[in-house]
Amino acid sequence: MSESEPITELLKSARGGDAAALDAVFQRVYAELRELAGAQLRRTGPADTLNTTAVVHEAYLKLVKSPSLAFEDRSHFYSVAARVMRQILLNHARHHMAAKRGGGRPLTLNDDDVAVEVEAGRLMEIDGALSRLAMVDERLARVVELRFFAGLSVVEVGEILGVTDRTIKRDWQAARAFLYRELHPDEPVA
Repeated sequence: MSESEPITELLKSARGGDAAALDAVFQRVYAELRELAGAQLRRTGPADTLNTTAVVHEAYLKLVKSPSLAFEDRSHFYSVAARVMRQILLNHARHHMAAKRGGGRPLTLNDDDVAVEVEAGRLMEIDGALSRLAMVDERLARVVELRFFAGLSVVEVGEILGVTDRTIKRDWQAARAFLYRELHPDEPVA
């Protein structure tokens, strides 16, 4: 039995109303979710009081409180978890920027394994660029979300989206080029 099969079975049980099954999934994937949250915090960096553990726990609470979520398999679970974590980071950045004092100043992340300083505004720019990409091509935006935010492999993304690895590689390249142009509008196009 592969590692993904027990999680898939637990997710099916959770979909059938077994609350303990979702708890069991969380226990099995906790370390991977921490790694995913840590990677997102390193990439996007918006936190002064937010750390990896807080992101994972808040994501779990959001996933549990949403009874309408039905996870198809392990990859789908990670995809949804990545989207939830992205929203947590964005909400934190928005809150920070809206604060009367300190809005727009660099945020510092203090965690055992990560130390990053990034402006909250940069995360908002990235999210805006990704939203504009979704308006142009939804699949390209999904590829970015699954590769960048969920940390899934080309093969895993291809399985989720039902396309070949070559297509995902082309989509990834096109999406990265689009986002680069959006985030660096003053640079000449080569």
